[in-house]
Amino acid sequence: MTTLSFTPMTQDDFATFWPHFQSIVVAQETYAIDPDITFEEAYTLWCKQPKASFAVTDNQGELLGTYYLKANAAGPGQHVCNCGYMVTPAARGKGVARQMCEHSQHVARQYGFEAMQFNAVVTTNQVAVALWQRLGFAIVGTIPNAYRHASLGLVDSYVMYKAL
Repeated sequence: MTTLSFTPMTQDDFATFWPHFQSIVVAQETYAIDPDITFEEAYTLWCKQPKASFAVTDNQGELLGTYYLKANAAGPGQHVCNCGYMVTPAARGKGVARQMCEHSQHVARQYGFEAMQFNAVVTTNQVAVALWQRLGFAIVGTIPNAYRHASLGLVDSYVMYKAL
C-alpha cells in the first residue's frame, strides 16, 4: 500500500465520499445507521459530532476512506474512545483500514484517551473482526441478535476493546 495522507475531513471531502457512505449504509451489512439518512444528517453524524474525522487519500489525492474519533461515553466514561471506519470498494483489501485504525489509535492517545472500544462489530463482518483482533482488540462481549443484516436476518454483534 502506498503512503496515505490523513487530513481533517471537510464538507467537500464528505460530499465526494457520500456515494460510498450511502452504499455502505444501504447495504445493511456492517453499520447500524438508518439507510434513509440524509447527506446533512450523515455529515453531522460523521464529521460534526465526533472529536475528529479524517479523509484518507493516496499519493494521487484519491479519497480511499474516512474515519471518525469520539468519546464513547460522557463524564466518567470519556477516557474511552470509539471510532468508525469506511473504505471505498476500490481500496478494500489494500491495507487502508489497518492504516486508519493505527492512525486513529495514535490520534486517540494525543487526545488523552486511554482505551478504544468498538460497540457493535457485526459478527458476520469477519474481515473487520479479524483485522481488529490482529491489531490487539479483544472481543469482550457478544450482543445476541443485535443487528438486522439485510440478507442474513438477525445476527450478533461484538463489543471489542483495546487499552491504549
